Amino acid sequence: MASVEKAELLHPVVIAGGSGTRLWPVSRDTMPKQFVSLLDSGRSTFEETILRVSGEGFAKPIVVTHSDFRFVVAEQLAGLGVEAEIVLEPERRDSAAAVAVGALLVARRDADAVCLVLAADHLIPDRDLFVADCRAAARAASTDNRIMLLGIEPTGPSTAYGYIAPGEPLGEAGAFHVNRFAEKPDAETAEIYVANGYRWNSGNFLFPAGLMLDELAEFAPAVLGATRGAVDDAMRDLDFLRLDATAFGAAPRISIDYAVMEKTRRAGVLAARFRWSDIGSWDAMFDVKAKDASGNVLEGPVSVLDTRASFVRSDEVLTTVIGLDDVVVVTTPDAVLVSSRARAGEVKTLVAQLHRETRPEAGQHRRIHRPWGWYQRIDIGDRFQVKHITVKPGGILSLQRHHHRAEHWVVVHGTAEVTIDGTVKFYHENEAAYLPIGCTHRLHNPGKIPLKLIEVQVGSYTGEDDIVRLEDVYARS
Repeated sequence: MASVEKAELLHPVVIAGGSGTRLWPVSRDTMPKQFVSLLDSGRSTFEETILRVSGEGFAKPIVVTHSDFRFVVAEQLAGLGVEAEIVLEPERRDSAAAVAVGALLVARRDADAVCLVLAADHLIPDRDLFVADCRAAARAASTDNRIMLLGIEPTGPSTAYGYIAPGEPLGEAGAFHVNRFAEKPDAETAEIYVANGYRWNSGNFLFPAGLMLDELAEFAPAVLGATRGAVDDAMRDLDFLRLDATAFGAAPRISIDYAVMEKTRRAGVLAARFRWSDIGSWDAMFDVKAKDASGNVLEGPVSVLDTRASFVRSDEVLTTVIGLDDVVVVTTPDAVLVSSRARAGEVKTLVAQLHRETRPEAGQHRRIHRPWGWYQRIDIGDRFQVKHITVKPGGILSLQRHHHRAEHWVVVHGTAEVTIDGTVKFYHENEAAYLPIGCTHRLHNPGKIPLKLIEVQVGSYTGEDDIVRLEDVYARS
C-alpha cells in the first residue's frame, strides 16, 4: 500500500486521442476538439489540461494520444514550455487500453505512485479547487487503496452524463465508497438521481498504479496482456514512445468503465467542488461562454438581428442570423452547421451520416496540419490544385518527388530555401520557383518568421498520395 508521502506527488496521465465529433465542423478527425483553440483564453482544452497538472506536486505528465496527433501534441507542449512523455497509440482502442498504458509506465517509476487520469477535452476553470480536490482524492486512493473518481455536483438533471451513487464515507473528508454506477438516464430518471444525491461521473480519477494493474489483471486480463506487450516492445521515435503495433492491436476495444470501474470493489468517489464541463456539444459550449445582452455567444465575423440565446461562430466567412432563438450556427471555410440548441447533441449522428455519404468534410479539415506547419486548399479543378502553405521558422518538408504533377511555388512572405535536383536556391517575396514533374525537391524555411507561399499544382493527378518521400526529418518516410 502506498504511503501518504508517496501519494503527495501525482503522476498525470492525459488521454488525448478522441475525435470529438459532437463539435463538428470545427472538430474533425484530422484536428479534434482537444487541440482546437475553443476557449476564451485562446488555448485548447489540451493546453489548459496540461497547465492544470504542471508545476509543484506533479510529476512529468504522460500524454497518451494517437500517432496522427503526435506533432500537434509536441507543438502545443513546446508552446507551453512543458516537457511530457508522449506515448503513441498505433490505433484507437478506447480508454481501457490507454489507462493501462499509463498505469504500466507510472508503475515503472513506482508501483505505489498515484496516477491522475485526465481527459484532454474537459473544461475545469477552478485550478486551485481542482488541485485541492485531487490531493484529497489522492490521500483516499493511497490510504484506503482505492480507485477514486472525481464526482461532480450536478447543476441540473442532465441526460448527457453518467451518474455515481455515493455510499458509506471513507476516511478522507468528502470521500465515499461507490454504491453503483448509472448509465446516462432519461430525463425523469435524471431528476431522481439528482434528488438522491448522485454525482456526475467526470471520467477523471486517481489510483495507485499497482492497484489499477491488479484490477486489470482480474477483470480485463486481455487488455493488460496486450498493453504490457505494447509497452515492453515500444520503440523510441524522435521524442515519442511508439507502442508496439502488433501487441497493442490485440487489446479489446473497451472503455475503462466497462472493463474495470463497474466491476471493481475498490471504487470510491470524492465529492469534487470545482466547476466542470466535458463540452461535449455546442450547447454545452454555449453554457460555459460569456453571453451578450441578448443571451447570445457570438464569435468571429458574425452579425445577428432579433436573435436570442444562440451560439453563432464563424472561423472565416461573415455569418449572419435574423429572427432565430435558441440555435447553433457554426461556419468554417468548407462547412456550415445549423441546429437548434436542444438537438445540438445529435451532431455526432449527423457526422456518421456524412461518413456514410463519403463526404470528406466529415473527417478532414480544409486546413491540414503537418509537423512543419500547415497547408490549405484554395481551389481545385480538372488538372490543377491551388494551396496556401505556411512553414514555421526552421520547418523543413520532406525530400520528395511527384509522378503526375509539376508545381509552382510563389513566395508571398518570408524566405524559401528550395532544393531542386540537388541545387539549392533562395526565393524571396514575389519570386517563384518551378518544380517540373519527377524532380527531387525540398522546401525549407531558414528564417525567423513564417514562410507563406501559394502552391499551384498542374498535372493529371494532384492527390496527396502522389508523394514519394525520400528523406524526412520527422521520420515519416
